Amino acid sequence: MKHSLVVIVGPTAVGKSDIGIQVAQNVGGEIISGDSVQVYRQLDIGSAKVISGQRQGVPHHMIDILDPAEEFSVAMFQARVRELVDEINNRGKIPILVGGTGLYIRSVLDPYEFPSVEEDRRIRAELHRLAVEEGPLALHQLLAEVDPESASRLHPNDIKRVVRALEVHRLTGAKFSEFQNSVAREPRLEDSPYRLSYFGLTAPRGILYQRINARVDEMLDQGMLEEISGLLAQGYPPSLACLQTIGYRHGVQCLRGLLTRGEMTRLLKRDTRHFAKRQLTWFRRDPRITWFDVTNIPPAQIIAQMVERICSA
Repeated sequence: MKHSLVVIVGPTAVGKSDIGIQVAQNVGGEIISGDSVQVYRQLDIGSAKVISGQRQGVPHHMIDILDPAEEFSVAMFQARVRELVDEINNRGKIPILVGGTGLYIRSVLDPYEFPSVEEDRRIRAELHRLAVEEGPLALHQLLAEVDPESASRLHPNDIKRVVRALEVHRLTGAKFSEFQNSVAREPRLEDSPYRLSYFGLTAPRGILYQRINARVDEMLDQGMLEEISGLLAQGYPPSLACLQTIGYRHGVQCLRGLLTRGEMTRLLKRDTRHFAKRQLTWFRRDPRITWFDVTNIPPAQIIAQMVERICSA
C-alpha cells in the first residue's frame, strides 16, 4: 500500500498556507513546506514564512532548518521530504506538502534523478560574484552558450540553478541537461510512489495581482528591509543564493543604493507578478491537479472531504 500524500500548490499570495492549515486541522495532517527559501532561518518576512504563532497547532516541517550560508538543493529537498512523508504516515497522520516551488515539489512526486557531481566552492563563488557584478543575464548567457537546453528551461533570475548547471559543465565537460532524466510530460497518478491527493489554488489575474501588490506593501511595513539589513550586518554576503531570490535581491539593491525604495517596491511587485505567472504555467502542465478558484468557493472543506475519501479508499 502506497503512503498518502496531499499536495496543495498555486501561485504566490493565493492563500496556500492558510488553506493548508485548515485542511490539516480537518484531516489530522502535518504541513511540509514546499518553498525553497523558507528552509532558511532569519529569512522570515521576505519568504512569507508561517511563523510558529500562526500555525494553529498544526506541525510544520522544512521551515528554519538551515542557516543562510548553508547550501541547499532540490536533491536535498527531495531526500528529506520523502523521509518526512514516510515518518508522518507511520505516525498515523497525513502529510500535506504546501508550496509554490514547482521543481522541488515535482521532484518528490515523480522519479527524478540528479547529477552526482560534488560541489566546488571556488567555482560557485566565482559564478555568484559574476551574477552580482554583471547581473543575472550575463550568467544566463554563459549557460546558453554551453547548454542551451538547460538555459531555455531556467529563468535568468533563477541564479541558484543557473550556477549549478554551469558548475556541472565546468567540472565534467558535460551538459547539465544530459544528466537529468526528464519527468514525463503527461504524469499519471499511478506513476507516483504515493497515493496522491493533488490540488491547485488559483484566482482571477486581477485579484491575484491585487493580493501580490498588497503582500509586498505588507512585507515592507513588517520590516523586510530591516530583516535584510540585519543579515548583511551579520556578515552574510549579498551573493548568497538565498539573498538572490525574489524580494531579497530587490532589498539588497535598495540597501546598497542601487534602487530607491519606490523603485524597489515597483520592481518587486512587477517581478512577483511575473513569478506568479510562471508558477501557474508550471503547475498547469500537470493534469493530476484538481483546481479551485479561491474567490468562488472556500476550498478548504471540499479539499478535506476529497482527501478523506481518497485516503480511506
